[in-house]
Amino acid sequence: MATTPATGKAPAPSTAPAPTQAEAAAMSLTLLRGLEALELLADAKVPLTIAELSKGLGVHRSNAYRILRTLEHRRFVVRDDAGRIRLGPKLTALSRGVAPELHAAALPVVTDVAYSLGMTAFLTVLDADEVVTLATVEPSNVEVSIARDPGVRHSVDRGAPGHAIESSLSAPERLELLGSADFSTAAIEARKAGYAVSRNEVVNGVSGLAVPLRIVGEPPAALAIVHFSLPESLDEIVATLQTAATRITQNYR
Repeated sequence: MATTPATGKAPAPSTAPAPTQAEAAAMSLTLLRGLEALELLADAKVPLTIAELSKGLGVHRSNAYRILRTLEHRRFVVRDDAGRIRLGPKLTALSRGVAPELHAAALPVVTDVAYSLGMTAFLTVLDADEVVTLATVEPSNVEVSIARDPGVRHSVDRGAPGHAIESSLSAPERLELLGSADFSTAAIEARKAGYAVSRNEVVNGVSGLAVPLRIVGEPPAALAIVHFSLPESLDEIVATLQTAATRITQNYR
């Protein structure tokens, strides 16, 4: 037992009163609203105003502002010069705590893919019935690229990464993870081809291509790129991603 330096006696236990049931409920609700705010910002295609955040949360503007100030203080969100709100850099640090070994093995490879293809490259993992971006790199050697922040998520049934991940599952895995053993048409096609392609499924005007990545002990994953359009021949992109997926597996060992 720890003792105090002055007396050698154990310190007195904390006398702070436990929160009442009502206080605990209020704290839980505040936490829930904060998490909902982060999800709204992650799903938004552009930064949100405080009015838009308030509407999305279904709370008064003053309550939304209090939530915003707390998240902003912890750098989970930031505001631009116009006062619009977007996810902050703190979430990037937190994302590295999700499958950290996979993140460390993948990031250098994802960087190489982004710069060699001149397209935004990213790694996604399956989380319940959603696909979550774990690591992402936007190349600076091109005039324009598509932003995709770590933590962005969408339903597994939309987008190339989701189709690629689904294609890598066995029927028992799909039943356990997604509640059904019936594969989507997109996943069946991706399994035959070895990769998945999507156009305008997640964001209008954006196309994606992904290959599955399976590592024992890690969640089902996919390595992907997004761009405004894809070339007529996909051979170079597919080969680059498949080679990269193999490198990530080798780096993980």
